[in-house]
Amino acid sequence: MTSDLTLREHLDAHGLAAKKSFGQHFLLDLNVTRKIVRFAGPFEGRAVIEVGPGPGGLTRALLESDAGKVVLVEKDPRFIPLLTELDDGSGRLTIVEADALKVREAELTEGPTHLVSNLPYNVGTALLIKWLTGPWLPHSLTLMFQKEVAERVVARPGDDAYGRLAVISQAVCEAKLMMHLPAAAFTPPPKVASAVVHLVPKAERPSAQMLKHLERVTAAAFGQRRKMLRSSLKQLGGAELCERAGIDPEDRAEVIDLNGFLRLARASAGETPPAEPATDGPTLMRRKKA
Repeated sequence: MTSDLTLREHLDAHGLAAKKSFGQHFLLDLNVTRKIVRFAGPFEGRAVIEVGPGPGGLTRALLESDAGKVVLVEKDPRFIPLLTELDDGSGRLTIVEADALKVREAELTEGPTHLVSNLPYNVGTALLIKWLTGPWLPHSLTLMFQKEVAERVVARPGDDAYGRLAVISQAVCEAKLMMHLPAAAFTPPPKVASAVVHLVPKAERPSAQMLKHLERVTAAAFGQRRKMLRSSLKQLGGAELCERAGIDPEDRAEVIDLNGFLRLARASAGETPPAEPATDGPTLMRRKKA
């Protein structure tokens, strides 16, 4: 396999540099990319889609793995020649020059498909929401984000990072933060650290229609997160909506857990939310109200 030095040499030889407008930061250390692929696998012959491969640092590790097919979605045409050099003629590698926000992933592979990517910083959150709420959901997602975005994906009620992204992500998937990477690991180094998150879709998750209601509720609640829910959710029913969902209308969004938001979404959709299960202790973490 090509070394880290050779990857850098290839970039220099082709006169290529990261484009700030594309949010590009290249991870060229094959030891690190192999570790990410181990977190993502085993693939057991299933297909893998990688978004934004750039010069192919992560791609090389994927091609060493047990993935049956590796599909690259790259928007920047400058990197297509470099990625083409990785094709050994076995038919495992497919390169698609396209905008990942617009591509239809279901048309790229057949059967269960993993998604493994060092996502461009400027579209990482938008891509995650697309995959979580759209018609195509991968078998698993192993994604690198800016550290603050990764922390938002896995945050729990009461955490500073807890918000809409955490609720949507955890409604659909089990989410775990796998590793941190310093800015120095990238070329060029970004101004922030990065982290890898592994997400596995739940067997039971909200329908596409219910996810739309969940998005509406969380957008309103966290859009005015310092306000009580009776105020932040006023346009959706305010105190009455909360009461139908079994939620204290004087609580704030930051203390409502996933089940609470799911009940609010069901109430918003006109459904009767299931009763809160009995527990030995409180189900929601509460803070003193101002």
